[in-house]
Amino acid sequence: MKKMIITCAVCGAETTREHNPNLPLTPLEIADATYDAYKAGASIVHLHVRDENGGPTQDPKVFKEAIRLIRERCDIVIEITTGGAVGMTDDERVAVIEELQPEMASLDCGTVNFGDDYIVNTLPTMRRFAKEMIKYNVRPTLECFDISHVAAADILIKEGLLKPPYHYGFVMNVPAAIPYDIELLNLLVSRIPEGAHWTVMGVGRACVPAHYGAFAIGNGFIRVGFEDNVYYSKGVLADSNAQLVERTAKLSRDAGYEIATPADVREMLQLKGI
Repeated sequence: MKKMIITCAVCGAETTREHNPNLPLTPLEIADATYDAYKAGASIVHLHVRDENGGPTQDPKVFKEAIRLIRERCDIVIEITTGGAVGMTDDERVAVIEELQPEMASLDCGTVNFGDDYIVNTLPTMRRFAKEMIKYNVRPTLECFDISHVAAADILIKEGLLKPPYHYGFVMNVPAAIPYDIELLNLLVSRIPEGAHWTVMGVGRACVPAHYGAFAIGNGFIRVGFEDNVYYSKGVLADSNAQLVERTAKLSRDAGYEIATPADVREMLQLKGI
């Protein structure tokens, strides 16, 4: 059977408890939410952490504590964010690579509108982050919020700053960035190297439609979680990240997929392991 890799982004940087009171914030809450998502079928956690006030932070000490607590519970693949949050410096965002040396990390592939804000990712920034990931054998997820970001990733590949197997993350439906529809998803997929893997991330109301887009094209990676969407259905808040994962796992099975394990992910993406 085909295998579906489910990533859970349990808290993100911009989601707050005003959006959903069930949002995990402390390292312990994040670890518990990750474990529950793992039991529901997630094999990767996309990890952001928060400070003592609930705001986004790239403090490696907070990441280390969350990772320690996650590892006490399960062997889920941990993908650290280097996207951070709006307004963070490159130094803040990239420090976690050297300090933590994770199996995976996100690598934003271009500047993007983020609603009324924007996140800056110049080509020199991308080169710097990619070099750090190669140095510490970290597998990047090439996060693309626009078709031009795929072209930017091509530059890094040509310069030898990315090594196969490549893994792209198509972030769709962020306000003022690329919207979700099946034609645009197909376009993104058509522009990446042959044999590359890709995850689709449907933000907000695009969450479930993006699942069906992945099934239609034949992909085996989907992301869910409170970073992307806090609702289970229109007007109904999700009880937990695990609830969203459970639905994705069910839909995947119904579409003919087996739910992948962390070991499957490590083999497929040639990760260095824990």
